[in-house]
Amino acid sequence: MKLSNFKRVATASLLTLGLLTVGTGVSSAQSQDLTIDGDHGKLSAILQTPNKAKEYPLVIICHGFTSGKDTELMQTLAKDLEKAGIASLRFDFNGHGKSEGRFQDMTVPNEIEDAKKVYDYAAKLPHVTSISLAGHSQGGVVASMTAGLLGTDKVKSLALMAPAAVLREDAIRGDCQGSRYDANNIPETIPIKKGLTLGRNYVLTAQVLPIYETAVRYQGPAFMIHGTGDVIVPYTYSQRYQRIYFQGQLKLVPGEDHGFTHDRQGACQAVTDFFVSQLKK
Repeated sequence: MKLSNFKRVATASLLTLGLLTVGTGVSSAQSQDLTIDGDHGKLSAILQTPNKAKEYPLVIICHGFTSGKDTELMQTLAKDLEKAGIASLRFDFNGHGKSEGRFQDMTVPNEIEDAKKVYDYAAKLPHVTSISLAGHSQGGVVASMTAGLLGTDKVKSLALMAPAAVLREDAIRGDCQGSRYDANNIPETIPIKKGLTLGRNYVLTAQVLPIYETAVRYQGPAFMIHGTGDVIVPYTYSQRYQRIYFQGQLKLVPGEDHGFTHDRQGACQAVTDFFVSQLKK
């Protein structure tokens, strides 16, 4: 083989090797798929870490009701955090996404147990300097109650995006986002949106869920962001969160909906800015 041809082959081989290295996470890839033991089986999770950082704070991200870790909102937040030098660990709750378990067996209490198990996993990771929590909608309720149960010493900071504390009142009224049922004679299963089926135990536990009573046990830095146009969870529920947190900040976004679809990037950036202010001092 001529030397010039050898150089071309060698260069192509090196380029191929470089692409494989990035793709397999050996060198510069910063995203890792994980499986974590949850309350109702294995949880599918993704660990995203900042490039070339030897140590970093980490945020556990909790998705909302019927949602998942791979939605645009969750991915955008994880990417923004990574760019700011903050790692994230987002996961699918039991019965959601790629995690094990049946959706109709899901309750807020067993999602809290999932979150606690993810926290225990994160606490054992090398290079992690602190752990914070973030959550959207029902994931916000889970994050707030998990922070209360773990305590201020274990949770560095907390961010709630349109936290769905209305779920207790909804369960008492017999309403799940438009799907109605008799709250005094709860059926074993309740058909809801997306072709999913809610279980009776979800409603029973939601009706007596001590949301704010548990959340108040956390008194570290907290940030709430909520749209004034949210028709699923009125922004007054975030205002109540602000009242129970001594270090609570609230950002109301005029006209924004429950999923922050008008300015998803802006909402995620506001959450990221909060975490930067608390974790990158």
